Amino acid sequence: KTEYINPLKMCMAINQHIQEGDLIVADGGDFVATASYIIQPRSFTGWLDPGIFGTLGVGAGFVLGAQLTHPKSVVWAIYGDGAFGYSLIEFDTFIRHKIPVIAIIGNDGSWSQIARGQVEILKDPVSTKLEQTQYHQAVEALGGVGYIIEEEDEIESVLIKARESAEAGNAVVVNVKIGKSDFRKGSISM
Repeated sequence: KTEYINPLKMCMAINQHIQEGDLIVADGGDFVATASYIIQPRSFTGWLDPGIFGTLGVGAGFVLGAQLTHPKSVVWAIYGDGAFGYSLIEFDTFIRHKIPVIAIIGNDGSWSQIARGQVEILKDPVSTKLEQTQYHQAVEALGGVGYIIEEEDEIESVLIKARESAEAGNAVVVNVKIGKSDFRKGSISM
């Protein structure tokens, strides 16, 4: 049991909503690494991420490329909250150019992939704490569609509404307040 939404439960729910032809873009650390164990692309080319030595911030460019080359596909972007900071303003681009996407943000208010090892080894969370920013409100202010999930019983209905919104041509953000999990404890971060 975690405070807020268990990230594994969230990823399992997302996986249930991925359909044949959908594309998945991944941009982030801990939440995305968790997602990579659970969310299954429906095709060989259905998962785009920068790889283990990639750079945070590729999400918006990958979303744009995926949607423009596969205009009939639903593009799901799985973000950590730190990584989403690099893509937030690109939602203005998505909205102005009518690029639909469903962005799921695992928001735990932390650079968790870094914090895992740093706090254990150095006993100090310095520079790993973030605010649980209201990203859904920021995207709404840009003209997109925003949802927040704070309770498990909201997951299913919000994911259904998010897909409907994207299929109607909207850029969508689902801001998910996730709790801490030991699922990746001991994993190496570089």
